[in-house]
Amino acid sequence: MEKLLQDYFVSESLLKKMSNVELKKNLQKTKIIKYMFLNGDTSNADICSTFGISLPTSMSLINQLLKEGFVIKKGQGKSEGGRKPDLYGLKDHSFFVLSIHIERYKIKLALLDNNHSILNEKHLETEISPNSNIVDLLFDFSESFLEKSAISSKQLMGVGISMPGLVSSEEGKNYTYYLTEQEPESLREKFERKFDKPVAILNDAKSATLAEFHFGKAQQKQHALVISMDWGIGLGIIMGGKIQSGISGFAGEFGHIPMLENGRLCYCGKRGCLETEASGLALVRKVKEGLAEGQTSILNQLSSEELDTLEPDTIINAANKGDQFAINQLSDIGSNLGKGIAVLIQIFNPELIILEGKIAKAKQFITTPIEQSTNIYCMMQLKEKTSIALSNLGNNSSLYGSTIAVMNSIFKNQLALVKSHLS
Repeated sequence: MEKLLQDYFVSESLLKKMSNVELKKNLQKTKIIKYMFLNGDTSNADICSTFGISLPTSMSLINQLLKEGFVIKKGQGKSEGGRKPDLYGLKDHSFFVLSIHIERYKIKLALLDNNHSILNEKHLETEISPNSNIVDLLFDFSESFLEKSAISSKQLMGVGISMPGLVSSEEGKNYTYYLTEQEPESLREKFERKFDKPVAILNDAKSATLAEFHFGKAQQKQHALVISMDWGIGLGIIMGGKIQSGISGFAGEFGHIPMLENGRLCYCGKRGCLETEASGLALVRKVKEGLAEGQTSILNQLSSEELDTLEPDTIINAANKGDQFAINQLSDIGSNLGKGIAVLIQIFNPELIILEGKIAKAKQFITTPIEQSTNIYCMMQLKEKTSIALSNLGNNSSLYGSTIAVMNSIFKNQLALVKSHLS
């Protein structure tokens, strides 16, 4: 049987028996594994410069990882004037993570390996609510899913869960949803007890931002914003090359900034939130209202059942077919969103704003009105320094992000454990 990362991680009892030299080697190798997980294939020179170690030391550590079966050669990199460097990366299926993305009306499960390949995926139709038995529901659904994926519990490193709402990753709590599930234990503690694995929970926009920061267009960016345009509106903030979460972990509640005086009541309890006029929920509501008023559209062909379960994708498809009503509704959403984005540009002065989520699939139907609106409402000295781009990660950014979150936590705890035994 192939050796798994779980077999490599060292327990408290084994650490006590290891010499200082062995502990240092274990620490360095664990750091290299983590680096390859987050950055992909890399060279010996990259390892040296990243960790400040000599070429012979780095090569010796890589050779040990090759022998142990965690690392393999991945070809050669680009030459910078001399010989092409050998590239090394993690062997496929060295470890697995269960990634769960909870939406308002659907839950998506995916099994990912250490190289971020999605090996299996499944959806469950269910509506999010403040009160529901989410722990048992997800555990039962996951058990069946993993069994069909032919992955045993032993092979699973942990579980990453992204969800809407005010989520404190540090406390392991969601202050918007699943409220009755969090007493006396936190939501994360209940999940960890049920799965018997490390669990990370985080806000869906923060999860998407983690993915963009490591794999998407925010890579190596110092000042960037990630706007999740889904049923709601979320914001991830990258400033000074780091993801910023705020003191409570709630930074980025962009959708709940009041933008309209005496506006529509938002589910958060306030009136006139941006989310009431510029989200997926707003788009669907506006389309239903327009159709009820007799607007001409190919969407009139939908049955009453299809209208009841109308999603942004259906409206975007209509726009792509040239439906002017659908195009106008998307334009209205984009204009309202652009006003909010203009405020963000003037507060954060970012170099890049990445748009992701269901509404981002509308492409030019949403980006054009956003650009026009930001041109109107933003100071040009700031706007001209900011690029607005669509994400290139597709529908799975939150799945990638929650995988990173739980593995970062696992690596952090393992590294801290080894360091605590170094003299």
